[in-house]
Amino acid sequence: MRWPAVFTAMVTPFDAEGRLATEEASRLAAWLVAHGTGGLVVAGSTGEGATLSDAERERLFRAVREAVPADVPILVGTGTNDTAVSIARSKAAEQWGADGVLAVAPYYNKPPQAGLEAHFVAIAQAIGIPVMLYNVPSRTSVAVEPRTVARIMERAPNVFAVKESGGNVDGFSQLVEQIPGDRLVYSGDDILTLPALAVGAVGVVSVASHVVGDELAAMIAAFGRGDVQTAAALHRRLAPVFRALFVQSNPIPLKWALNRLGASVGDPRLPLVPADDTAMRPLAAALEAAGVRPIRY
Repeated sequence: MRWPAVFTAMVTPFDAEGRLATEEASRLAAWLVAHGTGGLVVAGSTGEGATLSDAERERLFRAVREAVPADVPILVGTGTNDTAVSIARSKAAEQWGADGVLAVAPYYNKPPQAGLEAHFVAIAQAIGIPVMLYNVPSRTSVAVEPRTVARIMERAPNVFAVKESGGNVDGFSQLVEQIPGDRLVYSGDDILTLPALAVGAVGVVSVASHVVGDELAAMIAAFGRGDVQTAAALHRRLAPVFRALFVQSNPIPLKWALNRLGASVGDPRLPLVPADDTAMRPLAAALEAAGVRPIRY
């Protein structure tokens, strides 16, 4: 499979009663693919996967799969801090027809590097579809070190990529240097996408692509053809949006923005709470300054 430069870590729409809104998920998925998104991640962190039941996860995947072309890859977030549960969810996603899974580092348990290696290898060896490893220490309290990622990929060839959200450019550099040459590195932080590309990453698993997807794709394309000046100018234009989308825990600001731009994604589920309009003023200003247009399905 040809993996895209821009995956969108898609929000999960809920209705006014907090129930899964599959029709809105279908509409949003199709709109994203029409505006810069090359692949989708459903039921991940941005998609509030931790609050979804297994039945909801399946309904969400099927709604999104039916809404977008067959050549648009869809990864399902299946990782938890329980290896057995992660394997079961990954097997289920494979049965549904997912193109791959996103497996986050185990949270709360704080396993050592040997435990992280064993966890990811167990998941990957239990299924026959690709796995994207997700390193996000700010959410999990553990970091999957580059040498551990390399060992995992050597033992499990279907771990095709790593979504790196360690928060520093050197992390990308070390990954590119140490992992097998046919594996991919994606930025998990929109603000670090351009620096990550400069040291060998191939793209981004993005939150901001919900609202600036075309521009983000244009930035990556400009860098790919060697037009660094245009890429840098686009980065500077989009950077305030990247920052403002994280003034509170993701996806609180993103859902606030999407609801006001014309999508109907509802509020986040507890323990997350809806954004306060006053706190979102920096985001509103950043969206306006970047020329973000309303969402029209």
